[in-house]
Amino acid sequence: MSKGRILAVDDEEDILTLLKYNLEREGYLVDCVETGEEAMEHVASVRPDAILLDLMLPGLDGIEVCRELRKNPDTKNIPIIMLTAKSEESDMVSGLEVGADDYIPKPFSAKVLIARLRALLRRSSADASGEEDEVIRRGDFLLDLGRREASVGGEPLDLTFTEFEILRLLAKRPGWVYSRSRIVNEIKGSDYPVTERSVDVQIVGLRKKLGSADLIETVRGVGYKFKMPH
Repeated sequence: MSKGRILAVDDEEDILTLLKYNLEREGYLVDCVETGEEAMEHVASVRPDAILLDLMLPGLDGIEVCRELRKNPDTKNIPIIMLTAKSEESDMVSGLEVGADDYIPKPFSAKVLIARLRALLRRSSADASGEEDEVIRRGDFLLDLGRREASVGGEPLDLTFTEFEILRLLAKRPGWVYSRSRIVNEIKGSDYPVTERSVDVQIVGLRKKLGSADLIETVRGVGYKFKMPH
């Protein structure tokens, strides 16, 4: 039985061959395309359970593909792992800012990539099965865990997969302080290489979307917490 359908997008044939071989050996169905345009067409016809997306693609690059997928209500929750030969922090931040759920620089370990993919799919599957039906309210803010929906003042928030996970983690225990490393471990798994910058980028994005509902507090030198109800 297949563990899920994965779309691999990369303009390097060797990378696609490597991904297909390792993922199929783990029991996944793997579709491979070489351009961003092909990726968009494929997702429109065959929705994958997750996407491995190269940042540097000819034509429509990985950033644009990710941005377009996140705009579409039918595809916005598909887990996306960004792959790139670039290892600069700015490239990682660019991927996270448009909604990528994870980021792995090339050359990568197939074992690490599969572990990250497995953790992302496990979390996504748990959400889809409706294991949690709790609704968290804080003033005008509402977080429906079962439906994976959040709103402020009745207006829905367009959250990425990772933004929702961070918000859920913090909101379930208001007042508890979570370090950046704890946040990453809780969401990604302990094998995720912690980068404080990546967590900070997600928090900045969350705060912008929450707007007047100023609910995430920075604890200097430690991390973040969800404000206690009055």
